[in-house]
Amino acid sequence: MAGKAGGLKGVALISGGGGNSTVAGALNFFQDPSTGYTEVKGRVAGLAPGLHGFHIHSFGDTTNGCNSTGPHFNPHNKSHGAPSDDERHVGDLGNIIANKDGIADIFIKDLEISLSGPHSILGRAVVVHADPDDLGRGGHELSKTTGNAGARIGCGIIGLRSAV
Repeated sequence: MAGKAGGLKGVALISGGGGNSTVAGALNFFQDPSTGYTEVKGRVAGLAPGLHGFHIHSFGDTTNGCNSTGPHFNPHNKSHGAPSDDERHVGDLGNIIANKDGIADIFIKDLEISLSGPHSILGRAVVVHADPDDLGRGGHELSKTTGNAGARIGCGIIGLRSAV
């Protein structure tokens, strides 16, 4: 992927969270230095149709499947929220939508996630959840920490992508 000049690039290969999961995909990250946005593009397959919580988690550790990726990446100690909220974890990217064939085509532009600096997401994990993220508005005891998004069914470690 030749991509745009001047920006940092990352990649994550998504695989199932353990058990009989068939979740798989690939994501590309591009940080545009002229706008400050980081773009997330890719595809994840093997999902149930509908909404799935989609987050950056603190640790790039998959030694125990997706369960060892830790909590949502939250360096500012905020409550869980929607990507458009001021009060949100850095890693709160909302939901992805799988079509009737279980495929989610992903395109997200976000100002909070970064591929550089003290709060870089490089070396951390991206996680796909079984259930929809309620964006901190569900009233469930987990709404303000995880969005009550359920089990971790797919994940991948975010690495630096080469220029070629």
